[in-house]
Amino acid sequence: MDRVRVKICGVRTLEEAEAAIEAGADLLGFNFWPRSPRYVAPADAQEIARQLAPLTSLVGVFVNEERQRVIEIAAQVGLHAVQLHGDEAAADCEGFGALRVIKALRVGDDFDCREIEKYPVSMILLDTNVRGSYGGTGHRFDWRVAIEAKRYAPLILAGGLRVENVAEAIAAVRPAAIDVCSGIEAEPGRKDLRKLREFMAEVARANAAIINRELP
Repeated sequence: MDRVRVKICGVRTLEEAEAAIEAGADLLGFNFWPRSPRYVAPADAQEIARQLAPLTSLVGVFVNEERQRVIEIAAQVGLHAVQLHGDEAAADCEGFGALRVIKALRVGDDFDCREIEKYPVSMILLDTNVRGSYGGTGHRFDWRVAIEAKRYAPLILAGGLRVENVAEAIAAVRPAAIDVCSGIEAEPGRKDLRKLREFMAEVARANAAIINRELP
């Protein structure tokens, strides 16, 4: 099995970005939804990206944004992928050229994993459905849904992940990647770098445990 990748989302400063990369993160997420406490202006994200290593994978998070605006911000910042985290329909996930598209779906009591098949995207991110919110709530959902969802698309697991439960999540679900935001924050919009490093250390241990069990 390949190791589970990690996306650190809601990055707002160069210090946070560098700390995440140093700790072993695979992807950095910039939130471009103006109503989010994790919002970062495209120009500020561009300046952060300019100072990072050229091969750093960058993801832009958008909520119900116009396609052309998404494409413009992606080009400005140098994004490798876009994460559509709003109420976008399947048709809204097309037309982004070479950009990889991640569609976030919110899991509630009536969530049907078969809906995933409708979306022409590279990956699906599952987050917890909290009324009036588009993510970053710190609440988790039933991981049995995520296990079922893997049948339909490569999966990024989000929702309430933190130092105390990320190893359990990786062992139980074995997603392609995990996404963490509020679980490593000191407050909404500001990362706790100690928590970030502890989280990444737990991920490394969980990945090693799985790989070691599967080696002959």
